[in-house]
Amino acid sequence: MARSRWMELPRKVAVGSGVLLELPDICIDLKLQPRALIITGPHTQNVVGKAIFELLEDSGLMPETLICSASKMEEVDRAERLVQEIRACFLIGAGGGRSIDIAKLASLKADIPFLSVPTAASHDGICSSQASLTINGETSSVPADAPLAIVADTKIISQAPARLLAAGCGDIISNYTAILDWQLANRLRNEEYSEYASALSGMTARMIVENAPEIRPGLEESAKIVVKALISSGVAMSIAGSSRPASGSEHKFAHAMNHIAPGRALHGELCGLGTIIMMYLHGGDWKTIRNALSQVGAPTTAAGADLEPEMIVEALISARNIRPERYTILDSGLNRIAAARAAEATGII
Repeated sequence: MARSRWMELPRKVAVGSGVLLELPDICIDLKLQPRALIITGPHTQNVVGKAIFELLEDSGLMPETLICSASKMEEVDRAERLVQEIRACFLIGAGGGRSIDIAKLASLKADIPFLSVPTAASHDGICSSQASLTINGETSSVPADAPLAIVADTKIISQAPARLLAAGCGDIISNYTAILDWQLANRLRNEEYSEYASALSGMTARMIVENAPEIRPGLEESAKIVVKALISSGVAMSIAGSSRPASGSEHKFAHAMNHIAPGRALHGELCGLGTIIMMYLHGGDWKTIRNALSQVGAPTTAAGADLEPEMIVEALISARNIRPERYTILDSGLNRIAAARAAEATGII
């Protein structure tokens, strides 16, 4: 008998100006009992962590706060220990990707629900069932649970640095080549493929490309467009039961680049660069991808991402070794000449 697949989707999604104030009502409506553990970062504690604490405290939800400063499994273990110590009934990941990913995995290990409260629209981790952590010195994608609820206050998110919004657009636009890689794996390796998840993921990417001229930092409407797209991308992954609809060769390239030049560029920025090159390799319309990234303020060259040309070539060559079980267009193996030609033809170097 074929094994059944569970589809995990958020039960509540609040997106809009000032929706943070609705967080206590959402918790109560979901019948979440005290106590709550808020996981946030040193900076986002001031941006949103303190406000969440006061809102929950005023509603009798008995919050505690844990400030985490690194995306490491040790922080997940620390959060899990505190959950046990204070007997928390649910977690809130409040901030950027780090806080939300730690809350995701801590909730999974402690077997309690978690809520996602993003302060930036920088990547689709705000909704997905995947967490990105540093394990043994390398960035790894770890299966987790999707959030029980998402509370995305566009007033707060619109005030995040412009670079983060542009990076979020890069992460979403990368769905284009992720889908092409998934279809390739389905044809060549008979990998299971979901038309529905693929269609939703593709629609999400088109939403950003079509609205790229209007997406500007500091505008709540722009923040709302990107947040909704990120959430849709996360839902597509939940439908597929994997990150396939939003992670392919361009993500392998991004992870390879992080290994070669850690900390130089944001995840979404690297995914955007990778998407331009991978669309070229797939024979698709890479110029439209490049133009959309340029319009939202994301880098479209190595120099724009603080990278050297040789780093790009090296990442293209070594990317196939990242998650070798995930077949992509890179798995046939680019040689150095072909990699340099692709990067030069697309204007990356």
